[in-house]
Amino acid sequence: MKIAKENIEIKLEIPGAIIRQKNGFGDSTGYGKISAEYFSLSAGVDTSPIFIGLEGNSCQCPHWGFLLSGQITTTSSENIQETINKNDLFFMQPGHNVKVNEDAEIIMFSPEHEHTIVINHMIDKTKN
Repeated sequence: MKIAKENIEIKLEIPGAIIRQKNGFGDSTGYGKISAEYFSLSAGVDTSPIFIGLEGNSCQCPHWGFLLSGQITTTSSENIQETINKNDLFFMQPGHNVKVNEDAEIIMFSPEHEHTIVINHMIDKTKN
C-alpha cells in the first residue's frame, strides 16, 4: 500500500504548518522493537536473487516508509506490483521483492527482529 502526499487528508492547516494524517496505515500488532533504516539504492537493483532461500524467496518483514527520491516497484507474493514514487508514504507487507527503477533514497521503519533476519540473509548471500 502506498499513498501520495497530496492524497493524505489535511487534518490541520495553520500559518506555517500543514498536518496530514492517514489512519490505518499498517498494523504493528505483535511486533517488538522497531528499527529505522535509510537505504540508498541504485537503478537496476533487484532483490529477487538476494532473497532466494528466504520463505517464499521474498522478504517476510513488513516495512513502513517514505521514498525521498527515485522510484521503486514492489512485487507481492501474490504477484501484485505497485510502483512507489518520490514523496510517497508506503507500507510493504511481508512477502515482497523490490526493483529499483530510478536511483532511490528510502526511509523505512521495520520490526527489528524480522528485518535483521532478512539483512543477515542478504549479508550471507553477498559473501558467496
